[in-house]
Amino acid sequence: MAEPLRVGIAGLGTVGASVIRLLDRQSAALAARSGRSIKVTAVSARDRTRERGVDVAGLVWFDNPVDLAKSHDIDLFVELMGGDEGPARLAIEAALASGKSVVTANKALLAKHGMSLAKLAEEKHVALAFEASVAGGIPVVKTLREGLAGNSIERVYGILNGTCNYILSRMELEGLSFEACLADAQKLGYAEADPTFDIGGFDTAHKLAILTSLAFGTAVDAEAVQVEGITAITLADLKSAEELGYRIKLLGVAQRTEEGIEQRVHPTMVPRSSAIAAVMGVTNAVTIDADAVKELTLVGPGAGGDATASAVVADIADIAKGIRSAPFGLPVASLEAATRPPAQRHEGGYYIRLSVHDRPGAAAAIATRMAERQISLESIMQRNPPAKRGAANSGTAKPVPFVLITYATSEATIREALDAVVADGYIAEKPQVIRIERE
Repeated sequence: MAEPLRVGIAGLGTVGASVIRLLDRQSAALAARSGRSIKVTAVSARDRTRERGVDVAGLVWFDNPVDLAKSHDIDLFVELMGGDEGPARLAIEAALASGKSVVTANKALLAKHGMSLAKLAEEKHVALAFEASVAGGIPVVKTLREGLAGNSIERVYGILNGTCNYILSRMELEGLSFEACLADAQKLGYAEADPTFDIGGFDTAHKLAILTSLAFGTAVDAEAVQVEGITAITLADLKSAEELGYRIKLLGVAQRTEEGIEQRVHPTMVPRSSAIAAVMGVTNAVTIDADAVKELTLVGPGAGGDATASAVVADIADIAKGIRSAPFGLPVASLEAATRPPAQRHEGGYYIRLSVHDRPGAAAAIATRMAERQISLESIMQRNPPAKRGAANSGTAKPVPFVLITYATSEATIREALDAVVADGYIAEKPQVIRIERE
């Protein structure tokens, strides 16, 4: 059997400790499958005294992760610290520059510096592996890069953030407010004290940028992703979705269009009969539309120590076997620049919720503004009876909720029409617009 693969791990939080436990528990099986044993020989973390539930007494300890990355005591560097700059970036660059392969779960770093790191890995003929960076324990990176190499992919979309899916699931099933569900998510450790990165859609955008590169051969560019989070979703929207046969999910979507590869993150109404609609709680799911396999959906845990460690260990095992894939499927020089096409025609239409002042002619005026821009309305629904005319005349009537369902059109056209409606003075608050995906 070949010499052991000596692994150095920077970051001994939940995931790092889980990786050590998993490597120990599966050591015999991994050695048999890889043709060599895998040994953690060195680690780096901020606090040597912290109890982690794993024995690190016999390991070489480095206070500086960059020193670990350069060390002759390891063959492979595993980065589990997080952050798109600072120690994580410096340590990965140091490891690659010294001819060591790298495994990371750091989607933020890859979204920002993935191309330069991949180029360095190519120059040094080492691996840069990142299965754990997207969708936790779901093997979507390998599926896109190797498993579907013989396919032409048209679209990749999915639930890529467990925090948002947890919040939307609880709002729908328990009738709780967004604020209450977010507070519970923070108590359970699903959301950070500052949850903006998750609920604003930015975490999903980073992951989508990585999947887009793998699926379509483009350079990773998170700035090319159109991003909208879930903070504006209300119980009224979830109720309307249910009545219409849909469920609201925050989706990351990348698809091939005539003007280039479109990347977007936004709340979406998906049919309740679809596989992705059934994904609840912190679970993630990714659907791939390709010419040979047609539609493939992968569902599994999107976060957590063991799930993420599973993906990290899978990459370590590949490297132990001598597998060296181009990080993003193609050499960096062959990747095309990411495009930023304008909002495209969206098949399936849009859900629009308006808070309309109860005035004569309001509904007709709204329909006229839509017709002026050739937006066809599938239905107009008033969500509750209007106030009594006396109350309306006195100026005390509450605005009336209206829901519009459109046929296929572009978001830009929808926004133009709604700007005109707002200018007419019929709308009491900002309109809610949600895309509809149909099977």
